[in-house]
Amino acid sequence: MKTHAIIPVFIPHRGCPNDCVFCNQKAITARSADVSPEDVKNIIERYLPTLQGRGLETIEVAFFGGSFTGIPMEEQSAFLKVAKGYKDAGLIDKIHMSTRPDYIDRRILDNLRAYDADTIELGVQSFAPDVLKAANRGHTPDDVYRACELIKDYGFELGIQLMIGLPGDTKEKCLFSAAETVRIAPSIARLYPTIVLRDTELFNMYESGSYKPLTTDEAVDITKDMYRMLNDAGINIIRVGLKSTDLINEGGEISGSTFHPAFRQLVEGAIAREDLEKQLLSLMQGEGGQDGRAYEFLSSGNSFSNMIGNARRNKLYFAGKYPQLRIRYGVDHTLADGRYVVIKC
Repeated sequence: MKTHAIIPVFIPHRGCPNDCVFCNQKAITARSADVSPEDVKNIIERYLPTLQGRGLETIEVAFFGGSFTGIPMEEQSAFLKVAKGYKDAGLIDKIHMSTRPDYIDRRILDNLRAYDADTIELGVQSFAPDVLKAANRGHTPDDVYRACELIKDYGFELGIQLMIGLPGDTKEKCLFSAAETVRIAPSIARLYPTIVLRDTELFNMYESGSYKPLTTDEAVDITKDMYRMLNDAGINIIRVGLKSTDLINEGGEISGSTFHPAFRQLVEGAIAREDLEKQLLSLMQGEGGQDGRAYEFLSSGNSFSNMIGNARRNKLYFAGKYPQLRIRYGVDHTLADGRYVVIKC
């Protein structure tokens, strides 16, 4: 049962001074009107009746859409004041925003603390200096380390967002970014494969051949290993892959082959397949891989779809690679989500 809900409030860039190669500023600007504090109130009022009475443990108001702490301080305060009113009234539990590492300083954090904010997510993207430079991020890893330290010193919940497959990126650099994230120990993280959007510098690079996007399989392979590192460290991975938003899905908007509407399931399914096959091979080795041997693959109910795989790809994989075996799939409610067990029958 879902216990956590987010009320999203989209705050437009209104002309972010940075021009990251992957960002479609033209599309963002054309589709997003200015938001007022009254709009924030209306958004919260529209969501609350659908969330109350559902036994939710946490309801958050989250300011997304760009770099919240980069907008003028008085505007930040006006938005935060609305959210704080609902928090003081006990109608929401947390106030959450996303921003850039170089838009964090003590003055900003003092203001966020004054309005009882809770969670700050940083668009880090990579810890590799050359990748940040190639993406024209406008900040360095040092900015990230400084911002993370300040946020944690102030007692805010820290989130880190990473991108996979930026210009100049490699699997080794992505895993380094994941390792640095583990070392910093945020509470939450998001993992996004790089998407090529039209009207971006990245699209021009793609068209010229100077940038080659990852295939979906390549992106899944890298993200899978990053996911394992973060998850094993106890970091809550709240999103893997982009949503099927209008910005992505409208005709001609996206190029390359990295985007998949069920990217998280692809990643979690790949992890399930690895775990299952490792156990299967160990059992087969001990039994000489006899033809006709029967095995059962087990998971919790929540993880069953990942065990089967998106579009049954895991089931098809095992049937094709091990046709001499009889494999059935079942649920064991004693297993933790994300844990898979193979037994011989």
